[in-house]
Amino acid sequence: MRILVTNDDGYDAPGIAALVVALAEWSERAPGGETREIVVVAPNTNYSGAAAAVGEVYTRDGIDYERVAIPGAEHVEAYSLDASPALCAIVGCLGGLGARPDLICSGINIGVNVGRSVLHSGTVGAILAASQLGLSGLAVSIQSHPGAPLHAAAQVAVAVLDELAGAPPRTLFNLNVPALDLADLKGVRRGRVSTAGLIREASTLGSSTPHSGLNVGEKARLSLTLGSAVPELGDVSDEEPDDDGALIAAGYASLTSLRSVHEDTDTGGDDLIRDALGAIERHLEAFR
Repeated sequence: MRILVTNDDGYDAPGIAALVVALAEWSERAPGGETREIVVVAPNTNYSGAAAAVGEVYTRDGIDYERVAIPGAEHVEAYSLDASPALCAIVGCLGGLGARPDLICSGINIGVNVGRSVLHSGTVGAILAASQLGLSGLAVSIQSHPGAPLHAAAQVAVAVLDELAGAPPRTLFNLNVPALDLADLKGVRRGRVSTAGLIREASTLGSSTPHSGLNVGEKARLSLTLGSAVPELGDVSDEEPDDDGALIAAGYASLTSLRSVHEDTDTGGDDLIRDALGAIERHLEAFR
């Protein structure tokens, strides 16, 4: 089994080091006859909030990369790329840096990826990109807190890998862990993606002039009020007990099954498409 490891905080972030060290130890415990290989293909800088973006790849003639060492796991093959997490995942999946992997692990992200923040997460975006190429993946995040025990999140992560390896292709798990030592962790529960958002409100900053009153070329500034799905986790009192953010706040790790982009083939979706196609045809008739 070959596992591709990436993240969105950059190859030199402490979270990916903790994950790689735990994976290296896990690989050494492989049953007789099974080979487990780890390869790190991670961004050379911080790409937090990049989601599954790959940038303007059509304007580039290649990707710069270099061999790097992961502290505590210097023997593990590792590369830093001038690329987003999703692009790192794609390059790794397509054999740009060795054999095609069987699984992808992304993280450990410093800060939870719960609720609607999942849409923006580069940590999650990497496994979504890999799933489009047939891989299953695990995204791992820990609640941001001074001294957050990364080793604890890493141990929770490796515990699920055997199950993930045996799951159907394109199975995706999003794991969020509170900033607790293993002895204090209450357990792991199935978490549901909550309605918690990263941004709760946007408003005009320091001006009584409404935005519609701006002249062309005149600059202004908007103020953003953050919601509960921030790295350290905010107020989740309005969430259901089994929502991902509420589980973290209660001292549980949250494991959520995700699905990547796919065609909507539900009956309602088909009906809407047919209606839309008819409307387009009728509109175009006026130009024929």
